[in-house]
Amino acid sequence: MRKLVAAPVFSLGFRPFFLAGAGFSTVALAIWALWLYGRLPGAQPIGGMLAWHRYEMPFGFACAIIAGFLLTAVPNWTGRPGLRGGPLIGLLLVWLLARLAWLMPMPPTFLLVLQIPFLPLLAWVLGRDLVAAGKRDNYPILLVIVLMAGCQAMTLWGIATDDIGLQRRGVLAALWLVAALMSVIGGRVIPFFIQRGLNRSTAPPTHPLPTRILLLSGLLAAVSSAVGLNDVPRLWLAALYLLLGGLHLARLWRWHDRGIWRVPLLWSLYLAYAWLAIAAPAMALWHVGVMPQQSLATHSLAVGGIGGLILAMIARVSLGHTGRLLQPPKTVVLGFALLVIAGVCRVFVVPFSGVGLGLSALLWCVAFGLFLTRYTGILLKPRV
Repeated sequence: MRKLVAAPVFSLGFRPFFLAGAGFSTVALAIWALWLYGRLPGAQPIGGMLAWHRYEMPFGFACAIIAGFLLTAVPNWTGRPGLRGGPLIGLLLVWLLARLAWLMPMPPTFLLVLQIPFLPLLAWVLGRDLVAAGKRDNYPILLVIVLMAGCQAMTLWGIATDDIGLQRRGVLAALWLVAALMSVIGGRVIPFFIQRGLNRSTAPPTHPLPTRILLLSGLLAAVSSAVGLNDVPRLWLAALYLLLGGLHLARLWRWHDRGIWRVPLLWSLYLAYAWLAIAAPAMALWHVGVMPQQSLATHSLAVGGIGGLILAMIARVSLGHTGRLLQPPKTVVLGFALLVIAGVCRVFVVPFSGVGLGLSALLWCVAFGLFLTRYTGILLKPRV
């Protein structure tokens, strides 16, 4: 047991949660695609496969990666020791138990009990250090985690009561909360990564006001989804999403440097963030009646934006925090490109052919599978 607690993989939060999140997303998308095409007959999880897929991608996959990133970043921000060893193993087991709970023969209310603890525990661990260090500028990140826990509870209650509308609202709200978190974290790290990656003397310009507006607008988009306002087209919500899209485009313009296209760890981040500038105007188009399917907008956020930014970030953070050169393997660079294509297939091919769904899922699985083949050894071994 002592050897397990002292293993390098449990020395900091990014190691186990990046591995667990990437591995789970690969398996989960494969299962979803096989079921979708009728290749996986048999018993379904509580609430059905659609409810499982809707729930697990934001609350299983994305939350694992968010946990790994914040459990690593907050110690850097606060100067306090990060979660490691036994406590880190315990938090990982809470996350793992929630994934396995779907397979257990139990009433839906017990599923809710096993799923709920992870995000509140994560918020407590992060909040304890942020409050102790007086890092009030990072409290909005803590707020997003708490609101994510509320969306999770809403979605689970929808599953337990077979309320499909409640499930959908909880998941959509969670996606826009993740988008708000991407706006805050991306606004901090992407300009810094561009400066460091290209050896520029100064970082691309950043301004606090647009970041605050993006955060507040993202929170408003999430709340409007949670209370059902996004269920029908509304002109004022179209204006909100146009504002979000315009601010994201302005950021991309300010950050752009021709040198990023020579550095995979930079163009992958840049293109992933660009999906935010696609998803928000796409939602605006749905609200004015131009786009027929809202799911195209939400999947541009989920696949291209969240999936792409996660893959790019975990590839970069894993190298940096294990003391390795910031040069990803060529196979992982291929994974970056495949995930961009996966987003294109899900958003732009699906309206014309159902093949786009399967192709998008396949490319996603290959992209994260390539990450696992090259980074598992890195995350399991000590820092160089």
